[in-house]
Amino acid sequence: MTSAPPASPRPLDGVRILDAASFIAGPFATAILAEFGAEVIKVEQPGGGDPFRRFGTPTARGDSLAFLSEARNKRSVTLDLRKASGVRIFKALAAKSHVVCENFRPGTMERWGLGWAELRAVNPALVMLRVSGYGQTGPYADRPGFARIAHAVGGLTHLAGMPDGPPVTPGSTSLGDYMSGLFGAVGILMALRHAERTGEGQEIDIALYESVFRVLDELAPRYAAEGTVRGREGAGTINACPHGHFPCGDGAWVAIACTSDKMFARLADVMQRPDLVDAYGTTAERLAHRATVDDLVEAWTRTMPRDEVVRICTEGHVPCGAINTIADIFDDPHFAARGNLVRVLAEEVGPVTLPNVLPRMSATPGRIDHPGPALGADTDAVLEDLLGLSEAERATLRGDGVI
Repeated sequence: MTSAPPASPRPLDGVRILDAASFIAGPFATAILAEFGAEVIKVEQPGGGDPFRRFGTPTARGDSLAFLSEARNKRSVTLDLRKASGVRIFKALAAKSHVVCENFRPGTMERWGLGWAELRAVNPALVMLRVSGYGQTGPYADRPGFARIAHAVGGLTHLAGMPDGPPVTPGSTSLGDYMSGLFGAVGILMALRHAERTGEGQEIDIALYESVFRVLDELAPRYAAEGTVRGREGAGTINACPHGHFPCGDGAWVAIACTSDKMFARLADVMQRPDLVDAYGTTAERLAHRATVDDLVEAWTRTMPRDEVVRICTEGHVPCGAINTIADIFDDPHFAARGNLVRVLAEEVGPVTLPNVLPRMSATPGRIDHPGPALGADTDAVLEDLLGLSEAERATLRGDGVI
């Protein structure tokens, strides 16, 4: 487990992002950019702040471990955007920023006087990332959306589960939010590049369901060409065999992926069953006898512990990996060697272990300076340094409930 690296210049130093988003998708996009030097000012409602602060396992400070991870490297400013003074301050901050991020339901920012037209008027080079369940346009635009809904509408949930069972959540994490955050970060970087060249900002419209739909490999072109509706395939796939999850003798599981005849021949070799190549040497033969082939592989993996299966397959150049729990990951030497876990200090909480920064950059690596901040920790500093608001002015705003 690694500690945070020493300070060094980063590629997004000097970029300022005003992050009014909540929960995961928008904030994940800005957290990625914050790791690489962007100054991210997280704007939160006075009193409660981002509801994500209370989502998941609470810490001694009251903020959840999930929030500490996904609000990394940000500054927290409280600001009530439903009040005229809050709107005025937000616009003033937007005028001094390069990016604004929000993920309210479409029309919310416009009702507050903070829509794209209003913000662009105060900063023509501004980039605005807007994340919502269904996007800013279309007949579903006003519907609320979360990752679970995006998985369903985008076509992923229908694929998840056993063939004879109900559709299930594809993993227990908010996958659609994280995918949308990645697309959002890419969009921001491209828009910033355009703004540098032209002085013109732009609006980035990301719908959670679209991020999910974009990663469904051949589903769309195959349906258009053949009318095929792919269903749930369980642990395997209709395109390759053996290609799934197999139990081992110690109760643990492995994933094995044989996507070609050559891969299967290697597996037959490590199983010491060369006769399997004669019987099932082609993909067509294996797919026609999928249950038999999978049963033969399972009978073999059950004869030894998981680590032995992985070792034998690896030595025989067969793609195979342990199906890890998080406990396995913390003990895995490869995760340790790659520094995939980083231990950082959180104010009022103590040491917190987080997933490390991605992507890896050889010349300008990102880093985690600190986990998510306490609510409003930077309000005074930001309003004084960026907008020149005096202590008396801030006291008035605080008394009025604006900050």
